[in-house]
Amino acid sequence: MRAHLARVDAVIVQAVIAGALSFSHLHDLAAAAGQDGWKAWAYPVSVDLLLVAAWRRMRQQQRAGLVAGGPRLWFLVALAASLGANVATAGLLDLDDVPAWLRVTVAGWPAVAFFGGTLLAHAPHTPETPTAPKPSAADIPAEPRLAQPAVDRPDRDALPAPSIDPGPAPEPTAEPVATPAPVTASAVALPPALVDRIRALAEEHRSATGHPADPDAVRARLGLPPSMTPSVAAHL
Repeated sequence: MRAHLARVDAVIVQAVIAGALSFSHLHDLAAAAGQDGWKAWAYPVSVDLLLVAAWRRMRQQQRAGLVAGGPRLWFLVALAASLGANVATAGLLDLDDVPAWLRVTVAGWPAVAFFGGTLLAHAPHTPETPTAPKPSAADIPAEPRLAQPAVDRPDRDALPAPSIDPGPAPEPTAEPVATPAPVTASAVALPPALVDRIRALAEEHRSATGHPADPDAVRARLGLPPSMTPSVAAHL
């Protein structure tokens, strides 16, 4: 706490010293340019007030997200007047013989300062709106996860237990084609939906080629393991 107060005190002291020196230089320059009496003291007040007013308005517009071109221009004008007076009184200018252009500049400063102060005073003022703090990750409630509905999918590996088909072997057809493989003890019962699919593929093959379908080819099209060939042949 003491260190913070020490830093603030140092800044205030430095600002007071710099302001007093600049104030004195502006007074001396105005007095040398023919502005005597109270007018010489009014010049540094005018320059410093314009400098502070332009700076405050520039900061306000920047915080509000507006373009601060006008206040920045008047801030530079006041800064140039203050800096010019400091440089001119450093021995580079003979204060006993001030040039005519400097007398004209000093005499015209009140009109310039009045015009700039009027523009700054009538500029649209946007009040600063406090921005709400961004919520942290801990303040955001977690979204509930919806339970995924279970989808019944036929498991090709989990097939029904093998059952022996006691029926007789299918009778050979009259057409000179390959005889379907007989149902063996390793043939298993298939779901009705799979049987309908097997028969549809067989009928499609018969319509396209005129020959009965090969059980191995039908089994491959269905993506069944090779061990299911006897079961496919049993339904062709």
